[in-house]
Parts: sequence; structure tokens; C-alpha cells
Amino acid sequence: MNLQERLRLLMRLGEHLRAEDDYLRAVMQRAKFHNPWFTIENQELSIRAIAEQYLDGGKLGEWLSRYEIPEQAAPATVAIVMAGNLPLVGFHDLLCVFAAGHKALIKLSDKDQYLLPYLLKLMGQFDDRASSYFETTERLQGFEAVIATGSNNSARYFEAYFSKYPHIIRKNRNGVAVLDGKESEAELLALGRDVFQYFGLGCRNVSKLYVPRGYRFEPLLEALHEYREIVQHDKYKNNFDYNYALYILNKEPYMANGCIILTENASLQSRIAGLHYEFYDKLEEVESEISRRKDEIQLVAARPGLLRQAALPFGQTQQPQLWDYADGVDTMAFLLSL
Repeated sequence: MNLQERLRLLMRLGEHLRAEDDYLRAVMQRAKFHNPWFTIENQELSIRAIAEQYLDGGKLGEWLSRYEIPEQAAPATVAIVMAGNLPLVGFHDLLCVFAAGHKALIKLSDKDQYLLPYLLKLMGQFDDRASSYFETTERLQGFEAVIATGSNNSARYFEAYFSKYPHIIRKNRNGVAVLDGKESEAELLALGRDVFQYFGLGCRNVSKLYVPRGYRFEPLLEALHEYREIVQHDKYKNNFDYNYALYILNKEPYMANGCIILTENASLQSRIAGLHYEFYDKLEEVESEISRRKDEIQLVAARPGLLRQAALPFGQTQQPQLWDYADGVDTMAFLLSL
């Protein structure tokens, strides 16, 4: 398939995902049964984001116009080790491999085994030539490059195992938010989406707040309480109750509103149902801290104009564009260099 044929296929997949598909609903039910974190709502959110942000013809054209992609090229086989913290979290890597004209050898996460194979099946039905571009496997062999996503621990294993291949290895990262106490109620509510979407399990979720010394937490806790229905999910509630009990037993200071627990902590990574915060005296201190820890931070959210460095408006951390590469590594440039 040449580049234009691949693009047309991607756009057709996007059109299909924006329409009703009863079989996809059944696949989603199966995914939810296998992994309770994958609620129907979260799967719909992920699929809608893929259809609207990644598979829109105009956005695909704008994105790929930044690169020189040959119409016909000798394809390489790229192994993709996918994460499973969110539904279809590895789709962007797969999209990049296909758009570049390479073949994908896919190691699925055991937490997300059903959604992606169905999308690949659809693409094969739309154009049977597409099937030769994708293979799922339990054993990776016969590849020429690697894209692997995992935890800090698994990344050490990946770096050792795949060291002789061209590779992108991703580790743990987290989103942070910087507040100055002047946020409106609407902005705090939007921040709640950044905290709670996908139960806070994604690398683009906000897990750490930087707040000015003397910050009044009451408006924030009230705004976050609007998401209280999240505790009706059994696994989230179990984590909330467990962590709540730990703080009480250990006599650690905390603030809670029934659906989230705030604790003062320098770590960027918080527990499920938890949110860390840290005080600052000057914004320059926060900007220096963010720069120093840039390899641990996926993104920064703040009121427009608050920081000198790039930051997303509240509520938009889970809406990446095609060119918002994980860890800031240009996946397409890497693939086109093979």
C-alpha cells in the first residue's frame, strides 16, 4: 500500500469508529469483564479520542505534512510492546508505524487483549492488504526496531534486552498542575477531569499539584467532590478505602473529600485515589523544579499565562494531538530514520 492508500484506510477506520458498531460494543463488554478498570465509559472515551484526534483526515494530513514520507518504501518490522493502563493506549505507536509504511509486530498487554485486535480486523476487512502490516504475538522475534512502554522497572529490562536494536523505551511519567489560588470554579472543575479521567491511571493524568504557601484547599476539594460518583466503582473505592485507612493508622496528615485524598509529598507519582501536593514560595521555584524533573514529567497544566514554559489549560491533558508524542520523543522521525 502506498501512503495515500494507508491514509484513506485510516480515515475509513475513523469514520467507522464514529458510527454505531454493535460488535464493537460486544468487544468492549468483554474487555470490561476481563479488566474492570476498562469501564464502557472509559473505552468509549478512548475510542472517541482516537477517531476524532488521530483518524481525522485533516489532522492526519497536517501531521504527516511535517515529514518526508516516501510513497513506496522498503518496510522494516517494528516490535511494539504495549502498555495496558488505559484502553488502546498503544494505538498511537501502531498508527505511526503504519503511517511510516513499516510492519508492526505487536506484543499486547494482558490487561488490554481485545480492543486492538478488533480494530486490526476491521482494517483488514476494509482492505485485505492491511493484514500484512500487523501481527500480534506472544514471542517477539524477527524485528529490526523496538518501541516499548512500561514501568521504570520494566524499562531497565527493555533497555538491556533491546539494546542492540534501534529503540524507544518509555518509563513512568506523570502530569503535574501548577495553581496560584486565582483559579475559577470552572477551571478547578476542569482540573478534576485531568485528575479523575481513566481513574488517574494514565501518564497524562495530573497526579501532583504545586500550590502557593498558604493555599486554601477548600474550593479545590469542593470542585473535586463533583466527581464523587467515581467511588461507586469497586476497584477505585477499594483503593480509596485502603489508602484512607493507611493514613489514619500511620497518623499521616491528609485531606479528603470522599473521592480523593490529598497529601503533601514530593513524589510526582501518587497512589490510586490519591493526589500529591507541594508548596512553593515563588513561581520561579516551580519552573526550575519542572525543568529539573522534565524526564519524569509528561505534561504541565496551568492557567494560561501563569508559567513562562509550555502548559496545557486545565481539562485538556487527556486530549493529545497526533504530534503530542509521549516523553517528547518524535516517534515518526525515529521510524523514518530506519
